[in-house]
Amino acid sequence: MGKRLFYLFVFSNLFIAGCAVAMVAQTDTFLLHSSTNVYFIWFVFFSTTCSYSFHWWLTKDPVIFSPRVKWMETNRKMHGVLFIIGGIGAGIFFFYLFPYWKWLFLSAIMTFLYSAPKIPHPWFRALRKVALGKTIFLAFVWTHVTTILPIIISGQDWKMEHTLFVVSRFFLVYAICILFDYRDRDDDKANGVRSLITYLGEKGITVLFIFALTVFFASTLLLLRYDHELSDIILLLLPGVITGALYNYARRNFSDILYYFVLDGLMALSAILMLVAGI
Repeated sequence: MGKRLFYLFVFSNLFIAGCAVAMVAQTDTFLLHSSTNVYFIWFVFFSTTCSYSFHWWLTKDPVIFSPRVKWMETNRKMHGVLFIIGGIGAGIFFFYLFPYWKWLFLSAIMTFLYSAPKIPHPWFRALRKVALGKTIFLAFVWTHVTTILPIIISGQDWKMEHTLFVVSRFFLVYAICILFDYRDRDDDKANGVRSLITYLGEKGITVLFIFALTVFFASTLLLLRYDHELSDIILLLLPGVITGALYNYARRNFSDILYYFVLDGLMALSAILMLVAGI
């Protein structure tokens, strides 16, 4: 029963939606030193649930079979229901955030475009041939929603500190996305999806991964110039250290738990640790 509930929590996308919420809260508390906009938190939760449910509902006949694929095939209707619930919830809280509708609409368009190549229509399938930067695109969407939007909604003037935090988060998420794309190479090739990871060889992927983590570490350490506690910077660095340590292992082990719980969870790890430390 415990295993089934765990799979439900992770595979229904409730876990990844919770990660997004934690990352938004971290931006507010660590970077902006302000309280979190409750309406925006709920908007992020529902919109993440909606977009990921839509993405998995469209996923059919993957090359790599796994417990998540089996769960998805058994519970495809649940993804449809969660997509509808997520869409309704996001729509409700969108109206509370209407002054920022242009930014929210931009986020919705970017999120849709990531899943659009899976739609069984020639217009959308054509996007598979131009998806060379889909890993970068996904990392940017996550950074935009969990970092840039909270800064905009806060009304604060943009500072160099904000830029460093945005760069730090982007390259951490990007490094994690590289591992996901590495695992999905066979599926992408079978479906005609062109991505940077399917194009590069093993050495090129490793160089790209090292570059992403190097920029992440550098931009995070530079935040020390802005009177942040060393302990907080260490917490920010920790997910990058773990991601780097898992690189070789994750290229050999495509476990669903490793990818959809551990690696996804690393995006929000520092946020959760800061929350616990602050209690």
